[in-house]
Amino acid sequence: MVRYLAKRIGLAIPTALGVLVVIFVLMRAIPGDPARLMLGERASPEAVAALREQMGLNDPLYVQFFTFLGDVLRGDLGVSLQSRQPVTAELMARYPATVELAIFAMLLASVLGILAGVVSAVWRNSLLDYGVMAAALVGVSMPIFWLGLVLMMLFSVRLHWLPAGGRLDARMIWDGATQFVVLESLVRGHWTVFVTGLRHLILPGIALATIPLSIIARITRSSMLEVLNLDYIRTARAKGLPNWRVNFRHALKNALLPVVTIIGLQVGLLLGGAVLTETIFSWPGIGRYIVMAISARDYPVVQGGILLITLAMILVNLLVDVIYTLIDPRIRYQ
Repeated sequence: MVRYLAKRIGLAIPTALGVLVVIFVLMRAIPGDPARLMLGERASPEAVAALREQMGLNDPLYVQFFTFLGDVLRGDLGVSLQSRQPVTAELMARYPATVELAIFAMLLASVLGILAGVVSAVWRNSLLDYGVMAAALVGVSMPIFWLGLVLMMLFSVRLHWLPAGGRLDARMIWDGATQFVVLESLVRGHWTVFVTGLRHLILPGIALATIPLSIIARITRSSMLEVLNLDYIRTARAKGLPNWRVNFRHALKNALLPVVTIIGLQVGLLLGGAVLTETIFSWPGIGRYIVMAISARDYPVVQGGILLITLAMILVNLLVDVIYTLIDPRIRYQ
């Protein structure tokens, strides 16, 4: 197991280094002078030149890259051109909101998607199967921004059941130690904050979970259909085991391997792809922050945000590899 983990971590390091190179090159290719952006259009050429020298922008590119690499390894992602605050601190203040939204959406998508896939496979070619697959096709085809607006119009504007945006009510103040509002309020027993935070989480969570839910349902159905036709399943049924035990305990366990792959990939995509959902629902996460930074040409924030999202996806893929070995121990010996 240790050798397997060391090998996977060894593969993740050059991947992360490649990502750093790509981000560095892309940010240098974007037109615009960071020193001019920081000082404003009315700054004198002497002041701009002095700041460029201070920021190391006059150094050769390879020197700038190794300086950038050293800063990243120390956790220093630069200073925001807008707020003049450290980018690392600003990203860390917003990242819990994105993680909490992604976890909620992924739990929703995983539970409902696996259940729908199993039900569809067990009752293959029935009306229930056709209904589930048709719903999955509709779910994977709907654009997130359109679905988000429809949910907002229906449940917030028309029915007034759920709030339209934000993480908490405007007059509610959260004094938690972390920015994980729902999780921390649940642990600390702050039920008013928990219920309010959960109500704000439902609509963006549903909008974000729709596409992963549909994909997981389709993959689970396909994988279950293959397993249900194997000899050991027929043997289990011939021994008189209850259908629910055969389907959920024997078949589902061996059908989960491709489903785990999809869930891992979707988690990575949710962490980086919540931009539209956060923008529509005014969710104060990293995706909305990056969109605002792009509009303001705040390059250090964009650079740091993309780097953080990419590293999170690499970490998720590493965790998926570890989960593989727990589900099927033969993988670690291959």
